Amino acid sequence: MDSEDSRSAACTGSSLLQPVSEITDLPLDQCVSVCVQVNFVVCQLCALLSAFWFRLFLHPSKTSPFIRHMVATLLGLYFALFCFGWYALHFLVQSGLTYGIMILTGVEHMHKYCLLVALSYLSLCQITRVYVFDYGMYSADFTGPMMVITQKITSLAFEIHDGMARKEDNLTPGQKILAIRRMPSLLEYFSYNCNFLGILAGPTCSYNDYIAFIEGDPRRHRDQGTDGKSSVKRRQSEPSPNRFFPQTEVVRKVTTSFFCLLVFLLVCKVFPVERNIDDDFISNTTFYSRVVYLYLSMLTTRPKYYFVWTLADAINNAAGFGFNGYDSDGSPRWDLISNLRILNIEFATSFKVFLDNWNIQTAHWLKRVCYERCPYHPTAATFILSAMWHGAYPGYYLTFLTGIVITLAARAVRHNVRPYFLQSPSHKLVYDVITWAATQIAICYTVVPFVLLSVGPSIKFYRSWFFSLHIGCVLLAVALPVKRRHLHLKDRQRNLPQEPLQHPLEAIESNCSQKERNT
Repeated sequence: MDSEDSRSAACTGSSLLQPVSEITDLPLDQCVSVCVQVNFVVCQLCALLSAFWFRLFLHPSKTSPFIRHMVATLLGLYFALFCFGWYALHFLVQSGLTYGIMILTGVEHMHKYCLLVALSYLSLCQITRVYVFDYGMYSADFTGPMMVITQKITSLAFEIHDGMARKEDNLTPGQKILAIRRMPSLLEYFSYNCNFLGILAGPTCSYNDYIAFIEGDPRRHRDQGTDGKSSVKRRQSEPSPNRFFPQTEVVRKVTTSFFCLLVFLLVCKVFPVERNIDDDFISNTTFYSRVVYLYLSMLTTRPKYYFVWTLADAINNAAGFGFNGYDSDGSPRWDLISNLRILNIEFATSFKVFLDNWNIQTAHWLKRVCYERCPYHPTAATFILSAMWHGAYPGYYLTFLTGIVITLAARAVRHNVRPYFLQSPSHKLVYDVITWAATQIAICYTVVPFVLLSVGPSIKFYRSWFFSLHIGCVLLAVALPVKRRHLHLKDRQRNLPQEPLQHPLEAIESNCSQKERNT
């Protein structure tokens, strides 16, 4: 009875679904993960239905951008209030503060001030929630949506700076496409940050992509950015809501997301991560068995992210947002703002490939606002920014510091060892199997502190492994030389055609020779 009372008291959002919570035995907003919150899931399902309605009845051909902006914003704020109660006011405060900075400070330095203020406000909320309210819990985790809003605020500020304060010749092809040439109105700004399509779980998108979606001209700025001319013929061939509706893609993504949720609910308690630091388990289990268990325990934590991000992607697609051109066979692609590729993650044969396909939009954000702009030590700066953005738990910092070492070692191995296995298909197959196993173990080893959160348990885990991967990766990075060419390649990117945006850690791979990267 006491636990039920405390659960009810802890609920900061709407208690309307309390009976559902009691029937399903799932808490409203106090849980090990946001993905099993009843309020969150119900709001995302309502957002999915609203997205269909938004596309059919508020299509750009039927209504004005003003109405679409207004409806998207009001629905988003309602869902936020339903899930987080008065905590949702932080979304408005953070957005309002940074909009004021954009208006008052001018375009020359606004991007720096917005990054500082948005990230500081987010960090303050994270520190307060973690160390004042409930360390290690996720009740009323209103900072999750704030993380996405922070990405949008800072991306917008840098894109305005690119479009209004920098010369065209100094921009990379990607920056030219995303550059913003006029200051957004207050309604456009809040619609971009707080629309119902992404306020609860993202994903982040560029401002130009969102405005083109609202105005009914998808990929307009991207087509113009390719050759400086408007691609009228291409726009005419884009999917029409009357002839093509992304039903198949939405159904596939919704089915995938709920399958992942089912898998998570069934197996998350079978392989608890905490068992990796249990004294009896460590002392009475062989090392090989512990390696297998580590892989299984971390494998079963990923479906919750698959559920959240795939469902969020489906919601945007249902509204008509996410169109990304056509495949070579003429099939429409709806992956413009997709956040992950599940099969590529599970069968990744390198640290780089895993990161390329995990939390893709966050990787793009880190690259756009940090890696390609930081004049000194961009890789280290990107890791630090990523750790600060994720939150106040020390386990996050341990994960990213470990990630630096493992990334450098992976780059060294790929540069020096991989060419010897490309001489025959059988050798390549052996290499892929070995690197798949090594990648999965390295990923699991790296992200354990991300799950355990605290320093003590994380160090205990690494100590039980004798810090073996840390030591081994340092030795590999030192012993296997790799030419440092990233500054030269970054300069060359300004004159090269636009390529798909990469994870900031992938940029480390570009230090290798062009011949090796092509291989």
